[in-house]
Amino acid sequence: MTRFDGRKYDEIRPVKITRAYTEIPEGSVLIEVGKTKVLCTASVEERVPPFQKGTGNGWVTAEYSMLPRATGVRNQREATRGRIGGRTMEIQRLIGRSLRSVVDVSKLGERTIWLDCDVL
Repeated sequence: MTRFDGRKYDEIRPVKITRAYTEIPEGSVLIEVGKTKVLCTASVEERVPPFQKGTGNGWVTAEYSMLPRATGVRNQREATRGRIGGRTMEIQRLIGRSLRSVVDVSKLGERTIWLDCDVL
């Protein structure tokens, strides 16, 4: 038995990772899993959130967004609605927490790494 895209039920979608996908940010990657594409860029800011000031520690945080036509039906941009939806907020929190669990923020100095993830 196969899935609608021809894969077997125990077969994963093809994964492709392209590093340095864009030139301007300090880091970037395009992640493709099947037809799903996510562009992630990392930017470094020479400051930290107020609760981290004076600690010598850095911070890692994330923003997530889905382009309006990333799905079958166009969705309105959350920015035009004036607030971030609950699902988007939870995805941002998950990305940020996951990264902070594997990054030693004491090694960053008082800098913030912003990871921007956009589903294309």
